[in-house]
Amino acid sequence: MGGLPEFFLFRGPERIYASGPWNGVVLTGVQNLNAEGYTFKVVSNAEETYYAYYVSDPSALSRLILDGATGQLQSCTAYAGANISGGVSHGCVVWGVDLLDMRQYPVVVQDVYIRLARFEIDALKAAANSQRPKRNVAIPVVATIFGVLLMVAVACCYFLRTKAITKRQTGMPPSTRGDVFPLGVRKHSALSTAQDRQLNESRMSSEKDLELPLFDLEVILAATDNFSADSKIGQGGFGPVYMAKLEDGQEVAVKRLSKKSVQGVVEFKNEVKLIAKLQHRNLVRLLGCCIDDQERMLVYEFMHNNSLDTFIFDEGKRKLLGWKNRFEIILGIARGLLYLHEDSRVRIIHRDLKASNVLLDKNMIPKISDFGIARMFGGDQTTAYTTKVIGTYGYMSPEYAMDGVFSMKSDIYSFGVLVLEIVTGKKNRGFYDDELDLSLLGYSWKLWKEGETADLLDEAMAGSIDYSVVLRCIQVALLCVEVHPKNRPLMSSVVMMLSSENATLPEPNEPGVNIGRSTDTDYSQTHTGTIFTGDAMNDR
Repeated sequence: MGGLPEFFLFRGPERIYASGPWNGVVLTGVQNLNAEGYTFKVVSNAEETYYAYYVSDPSALSRLILDGATGQLQSCTAYAGANISGGVSHGCVVWGVDLLDMRQYPVVVQDVYIRLARFEIDALKAAANSQRPKRNVAIPVVATIFGVLLMVAVACCYFLRTKAITKRQTGMPPSTRGDVFPLGVRKHSALSTAQDRQLNESRMSSEKDLELPLFDLEVILAATDNFSADSKIGQGGFGPVYMAKLEDGQEVAVKRLSKKSVQGVVEFKNEVKLIAKLQHRNLVRLLGCCIDDQERMLVYEFMHNNSLDTFIFDEGKRKLLGWKNRFEIILGIARGLLYLHEDSRVRIIHRDLKASNVLLDKNMIPKISDFGIARMFGGDQTTAYTTKVIGTYGYMSPEYAMDGVFSMKSDIYSFGVLVLEIVTGKKNRGFYDDELDLSLLGYSWKLWKEGETADLLDEAMAGSIDYSVVLRCIQVALLCVEVHPKNRPLMSSVVMMLSSENATLPEPNEPGVNIGRSTDTDYSQTHTGTIFTGDAMNDR
């Protein structure tokens, strides 16, 4: 069992009520649990999970009725103790609607307690205070009881009103919705009972499978102003990204999967399940997702400084990134990749590490994002093969681009390319030597052999520069892009070489591939292609 405790009420297989998760103080979907004189607590540990609700004030009485027809809590109209011979109370008589079968006798037979409105209770209190010697001791007890019941009634009214509004907005019955992060699955009026049941089962299966909060579409639409152009902050092969502000003021980023995106439903669920299992300061944090008909959206923590490519490839912003910032970004990316490869519960191969998939928070801390085509390796698996190559040219290792073979070493190749781009401020496929027709990798290797590596440094970079660290980063990058995967270092070695001033680094060999001339358009596109024909082997 994992996650926060939450309680449900079922009618047969149908869930008709959800309390919302326990946040340590209250159940988020139920209000007024901590009323004075009443105690509510939740116990959740490795052995048991339960909740308790009891009256801590012995002078107060409480009674709740669950209406079997509507499934809603209802405060009664009146009640009285049922006295049998001997004067001992053995039960309770409750009036739910009208006060019927009541009689008034000249002698005291039985007290009856009637539910009153707040203003009537206040009037009774005022009358009792003005005639204190004749005050009936039952009045304060009645006032306390019905005050609490009134609060419960108000809470129930609010609960019903909220559900009614949600039902009108989405056309979905309340029994299929949660109270905290409702699924935005729309129900067509023509759906049969069997279809309706199938839809609900599918929804519940998706929720269990994803194990992540699910945002309602209406919440996303309101937060992004119906996906207005002003809210858009980015665009990728998967679709647009929007900046959104939730009702509580929290800023988030919403990645909306395009219907024409190469990232389909399988990749979407893959990304959700992978990121939900990953926790590291250099990985973007996923807050939830939204599934509504054909809509697929991911809700991330908002990165105030957008993606890395908007800095290092922009003539104006490049000047804002000094060498200290760039080195910390390189080191942060390396640590995030190390976590994915060696330190997380499952081994993750990203397969699309590039500048646009590294986001920067308000403190310029880098966070790896976009796990749409990532693969999870199990056990001692180190290499996999696919007939469908998905990624971005310029960052692909030669063995992956040509033969569909990918591993940790293919991610390390991409990291090496990214380091050279951060150091130089130039794109790998957007830069070449006019005479030799070299990419950035080939040009870097040429200057390394000639002992002129310092010439690679971005001329727009301001501030002090530690050239020994610059040279170490370039050398590590060249080691990462070697043609043979076995010659590339593991990320644990990469982090050690980058962090240690006294580390002895091996000499690099020629980079893995010379991809030649290309345009900026080629660079930004994600490639999907089949290496071999036939369906014997597929990337799943």
